[in-house]
Amino acid sequence: MNYHTAKYLLGAAKLAQLPPDEGIEVAFAGRSNAGKSSALNTLTQQKSLARTSKTPGRTQLINVFTLDEDRRLIDLPGYGYAKVPEAMKLQWQEELSRYLQQRQCLRGLVLLMDIRHFLKDSDQDMLAWAAEVGLPVHCLLSKADKLKQGAKSKAVLQCKKAVKELHPTATVQAFSSLKREGLDQLYKILDEWYHPSEEPEEQTE
Repeated sequence: MNYHTAKYLLGAAKLAQLPPDEGIEVAFAGRSNAGKSSALNTLTQQKSLARTSKTPGRTQLINVFTLDEDRRLIDLPGYGYAKVPEAMKLQWQEELSRYLQQRQCLRGLVLLMDIRHFLKDSDQDMLAWAAEVGLPVHCLLSKADKLKQGAKSKAVLQCKKAVKELHPTATVQAFSSLKREGLDQLYKILDEWYHPSEEPEEQTE
C-alpha cells in the first residue's frame, strides 16, 4: 500500500455523513493527546495530513482520508478529555460505539495509547466494543521514545497481558512517531487488513 497517497476527503459529525459503507476502512482511535494525529502523519509521510494540536480534544469529527478508490483511513475523535462538555462526551461515545459496531466495511482498529498511561477506562471500552463484534485491534503504545528500553519492554508485556483479557486476538506494539519506531510493524498489520487473503467461496447445492 502507498500510504503517502492519502488525501483528506471529509469530516463527518454523524455516521450518516460518511461515504457509502463499502470498500475497506481502517480506523485510528485513542484518548485525546495519545499521539493519534502524529501517528497518522508519520504513517502517511505527510506533515499535516491529520491536524496535530497541543490542545487535547481538537479532533471532534470523524475524518476520512482516501488511499485509493476502495480503501480509506479513518481518524476517529479523541476521547476521554475532561474539558469536553459531558453532553458532547456522551454523544461521541454513542457515535463511536455505533461506528465500531455497525460499519460493515471496517476491517480493523488501530488503538493509540500513551505507553506511560495505557488502558484507561475509555480504552478498555473501545477494546470491549471491538471484541463484541469480532473487530481486529492493533494497539500502538505511542511516545515509546519517552522510555528507556527496559521500561518500554516491560510496558509492552504488561499491556499485552491486560489486553488479552479484554480482546483475546488484539496485538500490541511500541511506537514512536518522533523516531519512526515500529513503523514497519504497523505497515505489515495494515497491509494485511487492506489486502485480506482471498478465501474460496463455499459450494452451494
